[in-house]
Amino acid sequence: MDARLLVEHIPSLRRYARALTGNAWAADDLVQDTLERACGKWRLWVVGTDLRAWLFTVMHNLFASQVRRRPPPHAVVPLEDVAPEQLQGGADPSLGLDLQRCLMQLPEEQRAVLLLVTLEDLSYAEVAKVLGIPIGTVMSRLSRARLRLQELMDGAAASSRPGLRRLK
Repeated sequence: MDARLLVEHIPSLRRYARALTGNAWAADDLVQDTLERACGKWRLWVVGTDLRAWLFTVMHNLFASQVRRRPPPHAVVPLEDVAPEQLQGGADPSLGLDLQRCLMQLPEEQRAVLLLVTLEDLSYAEVAKVLGIPIGTVMSRLSRARLRLQELMDGAAASSRPGLRRLK
C-alpha cells in the first residue's frame, strides 16, 4: 500500500469527522481510527474505484458503530425549551446559535447526508454508495436536513434578537 494515496484525503476526512462529531478531539480520533481500519482492510479497496468514497464509507461505518455503542442520554431536552444563554455558553447573546450547534441538533443520518453533499461535494450516487442507502433516501434525508437546519437557524436568529419573545 502506498501511504501517499491516503495522505491526500486526510484534510477532507478531518473536515467530515469534525462536522460529524462536533468535537476536534473526537474528530481526530475518528480520522485515526478510519486510517487504521483502511490500512488493515486495504485489500478490500478495488484499484480504480473512488478511494475517497471508500474512505468516507469506512469513516461513516466507524462513526455509526460508535453512536450505537454510546449509552443512552439521561434526559433529552428539546432545543426550544433551552434558554439561548445556556446554549451560547456565556457568549454574546446577540450572536445566537452558530451553524455547528445547529448541525449537531440534526439526526445523525440527516447530518451525514447533508455534510457529504454540501461539505464534501459528493454526488447523490456517491453518498448513496458511502452510506449504503438508495438515492431516493439520500434525496429525502437531504431535503429534511435542509428544512430542519433552516428552522434551527431561523429559531436561533429570532431567539437572539433583543425584545423578541417566542410565543408558545
